[in-house]
Amino acid sequence: MLFTRAVSGAEVVTVAELDRRLRRAVESASGSYWVEGEVTSLKLAASGHAYFCLKDEREDAVIDCVMYRFDAQRAKKHLVEGTRLQLWGRATVWAPRGRMQLVGNFARTAGKGALLEALEALKQRLLAEGLFAPERKRTLPGDPRVVGVVTSAHGAAFHDIRSVAFRRGGVRLVLAPAQVQGDAAPESIVQALDLLERYPGLDVAIVGRGGGSGEDLLAFNDERVVRRVARFRVPVVSAVGHEIDVTLTDLAADVRAATPSQAAELVVPDGRARRDALARQRLVLLRAQRSRLELARANLSHLRASLGDPRFILIERQQELDELRERLRRRIERQVQVQRARTVALERRLASRHPQNVIGRARTELGPLAVRLHAAEARRLSRCRSELAERAGRLDALSPLTVLSRGYAIATKADGRALRRASEVTPGEEIAVRLGRGRGRFAARVTTVTDAAEAAK
Repeated sequence: MLFTRAVSGAEVVTVAELDRRLRRAVESASGSYWVEGEVTSLKLAASGHAYFCLKDEREDAVIDCVMYRFDAQRAKKHLVEGTRLQLWGRATVWAPRGRMQLVGNFARTAGKGALLEALEALKQRLLAEGLFAPERKRTLPGDPRVVGVVTSAHGAAFHDIRSVAFRRGGVRLVLAPAQVQGDAAPESIVQALDLLERYPGLDVAIVGRGGGSGEDLLAFNDERVVRRVARFRVPVVSAVGHEIDVTLTDLAADVRAATPSQAAELVVPDGRARRDALARQRLVLLRAQRSRLELARANLSHLRASLGDPRFILIERQQELDELRERLRRRIERQVQVQRARTVALERRLASRHPQNVIGRARTELGPLAVRLHAAEARRLSRCRSELAERAGRLDALSPLTVLSRGYAIATKADGRALRRASEVTPGEEIAVRLGRGRGRFAARVTTVTDAAEAAK
């Protein structure tokens, strides 16, 4: 009863008033501070505001965050899905939803989040294996008949693909439904791809879903899904998310589309546009054929006019032949005259070079040369005799025999060496003495040796 009286006497407030009181209480109690966490569920609104969550991986805690346009513009480079961020702001309660959120004013990067690091490591590993290589990309078929789609059966993605494909042309769409969000999504997508690949006559496949946050697109960054897309037997178009969302499936697929609608436009050719183009090409072809026919007719008329009567053409050609024959005859005659004149000149040169004539001229030239040769030999012999007599006189003047003829003698030792000094012999030694006249020689024995220096004393 006491509790009933207390409750019945308590103040009754509206929901909006309660939100306002909570907001004042949170703002007055919390103040501003730096909050660190991993960015998830990032959305950049058309108004310029940024909505995201900061997640604490260690304690599995999440808080909603918002940065208004004037602050989000400055922090745009730091707002990346999966990045670890430090956000300066204050806690408040958003009254329309009664939800607590952190209003950020400044942001700075604190490092990569665990999810982003794992995603980057997987990307680098698959890149090293060549799964994203441009040479692996296949071109889409020009006129597909059967188009496979792997997406949610209840989402807007398949509706968009179906609307665009049926509007552009007549193709058969084969849906392999799969979960595109949640923990079971990767295995579901792989099974749908396996099922779709066995469909007979399949030309191309589309794998995708509508836009979403980074967490919503995790299934398309799963390694199993990426590898299965890379080895699919027909070309694959990845249509995951919107323009700002790029997943590993986009990199492994043959073609990437920003949206499912764009994927349908890339895969299915526009039938109306093709019919219009065909009509234009047909018109161009008809005009080209008519123009070519008219040109051929004009050319034929010109040839008929230029051809004339064949008889006159033959007569003209015969006349040209007669003129050419006459020119040839005159040319041959001139050539014969030239050759005759050349032959006569060669005969004259040959007669002048006849052996008898050459020998006669040589004999005539040889007579004076013989006389000159005898005279030259006589002069050279006289000059040589004079030089010989002069050199003989000079040699005789220098000869030892000449000196000996004047009364001198040459004394030599037993070995034939001439004696120059008295010190070269000893008493009792035998020497040979050569005289000038008669060239006689005799032997002598040395009895006494006297040095010229001692004699002078």
